[in-house]
Amino acid sequence: MPFTLSWGKFGLQFLTVLAAFALASAVPILLLGQSGLGLALSAFGSMGGALLAAWLWLRREGAVAAAFDLSEPASWSRTLAAGLVATFAILAILIGGGRLMDALGLGAPNTLDVMTIIRESPWMLLLWISLVAWGAAAFGEELLWRGFLIDRLSRLKGLAGRPPAIIAVQAAIFALPHAYQGLGGVVVTGAVGLYLGWLRMRMNGNLWALIFAHGLVDTTMLTAGYFDAFALVAEAFER
Repeated sequence: MPFTLSWGKFGLQFLTVLAAFALASAVPILLLGQSGLGLALSAFGSMGGALLAAWLWLRREGAVAAAFDLSEPASWSRTLAAGLVATFAILAILIGGGRLMDALGLGAPNTLDVMTIIRESPWMLLLWISLVAWGAAAFGEELLWRGFLIDRLSRLKGLAGRPPAIIAVQAAIFALPHAYQGLGGVVVTGAVGLYLGWLRMRMNGNLWALIFAHGLVDTTMLTAGYFDAFALVAEAFER
C-alpha cells in the first residue's frame, strides 16, 4: 500500500520546492537583467531548481519512478495519438476560454510581454521554443505539477484515493503562478490543468503524452505570436 503523507510534511516539501524555484529564477535575472535571454534562462533555471528539490524529496522516499513516470509506454502510437488529441483540446481551451473570459469582463490571458520578447529575432523565437516551451514548460511543468505535485497529493490524508479532488487541487495550484496573465489567464490555465491532470490519470501516470501535448501547444502559440498569426488562428477556430 502506498505510504501516506502528512499535511505538515507536504507543506515543508512544497515550500522547499518553491524556494528552489525562486532562487534559481533570480540568478539569471541578476546576471543578465530583464532581457529575452535572461528571462528564458530564468524560466528554464527555475524549473531546474524546483525539479532538483522535488527529486531529492522523492529520492528519500523511493518515489521517483512513480512521480516522474517517463518509462516507455506500452504503446508509443497510442501515447502520441493521445498527445496530439490533447494538443487540439488544449488549444481549444486556450482560444475558447480566452474569448469567454474577455466576454465576461475578466480579460483574456495577457501574453503581450512574451510575444514582444520573441519578436526580437528568429533566434530569440528558437531560444524560447527550446528552453521555455519544451524545457521549462513541457518537461519542467509536467514533471513538477502533474508528476511531483499529483504524487504528493495522492498520498495526502483526506485526498488519497479521491482522483477528482486531487486533479482539482493540482489545477488550482498550477494556475496561480500564471497570475501575471491576469485573472482570465488564471482561470483558463486552471482549466488546462484540469484537463492535463485527467490525462495523467488516463495514461496511468505516464507523462509522455502530456509532455508532447504541452510542448506542441506552447510551440504553436509562440510561433503564431511571432508571425502575429494568433488572431487568424482564433478566427478560424470561431468559424
